[in-house]
Amino acid sequence: MKKIIVVFLCLLLLAPAGYPAEAFDWLKRPYIERPIAPLDLSNSPRIRQLLRSGNIYLSLSDAIALAIENNLDIQLERYTLPAADTELLRAKGGGVVRGLTYEVFEVPVGVGGPSSPLVTSAATPGVGAAGSVPTNPSELGALSEQLDNLSMLQTVPLSIGPALPQFDPALTGQLNWTHQTTPNTEPAAYGTNALFGNTTTANAAYTQGFGPGTELNVGFDNARNTTNSLLSAFSPYTASSLGFTVTQPLLRGFGLAVNRRFIRISKNEQKIASLLVQQQLIATVYGVVRLYTDLVALYEDVKVKEETLASAEKLYTDTKSEVDEGTQAPVELTRANAQVFSIRQDLIDSRGLLEEQEAIIKNVITRRTDNEPEVLNAGIIPTDSIEVPGTDENRSLQDLVALAFANRPDLRQAGVQIENTQISLQGSRNGLRPEVDLVGTAQNSALAAQLNPLTPPIQSPFIGGYGNALEQLATRKYPTYGVGLNINLPLRNRIAQADVTRDEILLRQSQVLQQQLRKQAQLEVEDAVIAMRRARASYDAAVETQKLQQESLDTEQAKFDVGASTSFFIIQYQSFLAQARSTVVVAKSAYLKARAALQRATGTILDDNQVSLNDAIRGR
Repeated sequence: MKKIIVVFLCLLLLAPAGYPAEAFDWLKRPYIERPIAPLDLSNSPRIRQLLRSGNIYLSLSDAIALAIENNLDIQLERYTLPAADTELLRAKGGGVVRGLTYEVFEVPVGVGGPSSPLVTSAATPGVGAAGSVPTNPSELGALSEQLDNLSMLQTVPLSIGPALPQFDPALTGQLNWTHQTTPNTEPAAYGTNALFGNTTTANAAYTQGFGPGTELNVGFDNARNTTNSLLSAFSPYTASSLGFTVTQPLLRGFGLAVNRRFIRISKNEQKIASLLVQQQLIATVYGVVRLYTDLVALYEDVKVKEETLASAEKLYTDTKSEVDEGTQAPVELTRANAQVFSIRQDLIDSRGLLEEQEAIIKNVITRRTDNEPEVLNAGIIPTDSIEVPGTDENRSLQDLVALAFANRPDLRQAGVQIENTQISLQGSRNGLRPEVDLVGTAQNSALAAQLNPLTPPIQSPFIGGYGNALEQLATRKYPTYGVGLNINLPLRNRIAQADVTRDEILLRQSQVLQQQLRKQAQLEVEDAVIAMRRARASYDAAVETQKLQQESLDTEQAKFDVGASTSFFIIQYQSFLAQARSTVVVAKSAYLKARAALQRATGTILDDNQVSLNDAIRGR
């Protein structure tokens, strides 16, 4: 026995020195963690490629690509994929799933585009309104992210149900040596004043569970004893046994569907994780489109105000010349000067909003900027313009709603969550059953010994070394068999009944939440369609208004040039034209944002912006 133990330890401890290390990887593999790539918080090279002369020249496609590569919300959601893989790994081992997070972050709303009401009135006497100073965006929530929780169960967990078999096999072992000395109360009987014994124990066991609920336990026990007792015919002697026990549930815990339910749930969680990443991509891409559209609108609005300021300054110069010549009253110069300062104030406000929007966009499309001063201090120059297409795609509201129901990942993952709830409910219902287990045992025993030199010699089939014991086990000379039923009948079973009822309620609530989500999706589609229709009408009206205000200004300018008008009316018409030009920009921006909202509501925004889902999941 000692020789066997020594040889085994030598093989375990010394063999790796003479063999390649990878030959023994299977021994250590269950005891090492599975690696996760280190966190990378550096920006992708694309941002540097777009940086020139202190400015980032940014197109919409570049903004979307940078967000996919760098946005921390997307990066955070990507970790849901390996988390779902660990759920499956845990379930295959017989563990209970730990669950996923169902949170999706929305991109900050930003400062919005320029605000310009549609101007349709003709010029009337009166002083133009002064510019307004906007409130701090952080106070308006323009910088904060909204968090959407897509969990159908919210914070209430489902019951665990009946215990699972441990699918991962396990080896257990025991190696022990004990010396015991006992004072003897009957020296004449044992031939000594003190009994002593040495016991060496070497036991091993193997356990594993299987899908039907079967539990297998195999035990191989060995005990070598040495004693100085005259009553023992053998010393030393080795008692060995090899046996197994099989336990098969017949009611509670029986069946593949029940015992593999968490494997099915974890596989569904892998689908959910992929859909959550897709939903985060949709939310981020939509947010980038909206922010970029507002950026372009603010950029164009600044240009409009710069041109308006140039016209106002020219009017002031012309009015000053006429006042100096005596053809205009001094009050006209005051009015022209007031108009210049009013427009300057509006220009300052517009430039401030543009800078704030640039800061928000940089925060969305980068991982960090504190370590890159060039990026931190860079302005953003949009290279795409916002243009309203000549015609709109004509699709019925019913078709768009059906498209949303088929495409939207939030609706699809909600359906998978409902399926998981139903799978879990199967386990809860199984827990209502009484516990009746069929148990079978089989064991072979053996004894190998040497004659005690202190006792008279005898003839025995047990005399021999450890090989004799192994031969006895192999030939089943001393078998033991048994079969039986273990029965546990709860007389009230209130816990199981409460769990099933509660899980049924959670399933109903989840179905209600799913329907709410579908109604919300339908409402978003309807709202986007209405917003597009309104934006199209506003754009058409704004374009016509700009045309008419330009004609009015040209007519009044011609009268002013011949002394038939005053700077007051020129100021009025310039204000109306500037407002009309800004309104066109706002209307174009509103249309494009409404179109993006419809693309998000129908789940087509990734395809419409040429975003490959597989590449985006990998960060490209």
